[in-house]
Amino acid sequence: MVYCHDKIILETLLLLITIFAVFPLFVSQVGIAACQLARAYGLKVWGTAGTEKGMNLVLKNGACRVFNHRKSDYLAEIKKIAGAQGIDVIIEMLANVNLANDLQLLSRGGRVMIVGSRGPIEINPRDLMGNESSIIGITLFSASKEEMHICAMAILAGIEAGWLKPAVGPEYPLEKAAEAHKDIIHSQGALGKMVLLTC
Repeated sequence: MVYCHDKIILETLLLLITIFAVFPLFVSQVGIAACQLARAYGLKVWGTAGTEKGMNLVLKNGACRVFNHRKSDYLAEIKKIAGAQGIDVIIEMLANVNLANDLQLLSRGGRVMIVGSRGPIEINPRDLMGNESSIIGITLFSASKEEMHICAMAILAGIEAGWLKPAVGPEYPLEKAAEAHKDIIHSQGALGKMVLLTC
């Protein structure tokens, strides 16, 4: 998950992040894309990862703080550092696991932007009411052609300028696609986009 302490240009940023699902190198990199895009737009970004390598990757790609989400006290650590202000925006990639906790981290008027979920979750609506916060679901499929064009131009500009870069992970020849599939299912965390080579 990615935490941002600013609401400036948020909808554009999030639409830019979701469009990464269209580009082959970026499918599993929503968090990395979020870090790079948010930092390029001047936002303060915190991130989470589950391994030391993952934490280093998040820092390398723009987060100013990173927390190990496998530690039992990582949420308390985030709350302590965020203080009474809380977190303005949380970009959530696994809402079915994290959403209830996310709501307890939000600032007054804060938002959780859901870009991924693998199932249902139960939440307490009072966590939203107390801070007048909100949950917004984001999907690429609802973007208009104009929004897609704007996002594509921003992404291409970022790539050309050098502040938007995919993190490429393991590479497999196409004939080892089954092995790649097994590796991604059983991995302890992503360290860049897994790539299948066709030549």
